[in-house]
Amino acid sequence: MSELQITDQLGRQISLTKVPEKIISLVPSITFLLFKLDLEQSIKGITRFCKLPPHFKKHKVNIGGTKEVKFDRIAGLKPDLILANKEENTKEIVSELQKIAPVYVSDVADLIQNERLIVDLGMIFNRQQAAQKLIQTIQSGKSERYYAGGSLLKAAYIIWKNPWMTVGGDTFINEMMQLAGFQNVFADKKRYPKFELNALHDLKPDVILLCSEPFPFKENEKSVLQKQFPDTCILLVSAEPFTWFGAYPAEAFSYFNSLQKQIDACIPKMKN
Repeated sequence: MSELQITDQLGRQISLTKVPEKIISLVPSITFLLFKLDLEQSIKGITRFCKLPPHFKKHKVNIGGTKEVKFDRIAGLKPDLILANKEENTKEIVSELQKIAPVYVSDVADLIQNERLIVDLGMIFNRQQAAQKLIQTIQSGKSERYYAGGSLLKAAYIIWKNPWMTVGGDTFINEMMQLAGFQNVFADKKRYPKFELNALHDLKPDVILLCSEPFPFKENEKSVLQKQFPDTCILLVSAEPFTWFGAYPAEAFSYFNSLQKQIDACIPKMKN
């Protein structure tokens, strides 16, 4: 290929002289996206949080965490391109990585930006057809969710305790909440605000969603909260359908369908 000039999602210019054959992924959801674009053989290094697909743990080099990168391991792999993310990786990490190889930084807050990421990676890796097929699958699933319609349930998606933290209206999670059938009661907030339980009481959510990560909520936390919110449906949910951009939204919609069944069983019980 001739030299490819591409702008990443932070507006940074990247120059590539060939299709990258050795890739480092610092983002779990992007690792899964690369797999879905049939780039398994080109992925050389991943983080310890890159859990999908499962067999990568055995066959790919662990380059540390998303914020605790092992620069020597990455340099030793001689990558052609490193894939990072604005939220997952710090500016300092990206700056240091640029000394090793070009770095594409993603920044995805909605499905439109997610499409652009897929298009960009399809172009970079000469996987345009696979990228378009994936986009069509996600668009089809999104259309079906909107068609299912109905009124949105007021919900809070909780990501942390001590202090309690949730998600604002400018996050990817907020959009996925809407597709799952929820109206985020914290949609007027930015990013990942802290909150007090008294404030949550005042917002009167129909549903409280306790995610599996970054804080691994379990039945114990659910039981404690249920006593404080006896009239609210409280559910433990997998984080990936709400948080993983890239290819995972194509998987998320079936999860939302199963989640709806739990809610249908839960809401009447709370009202009786």
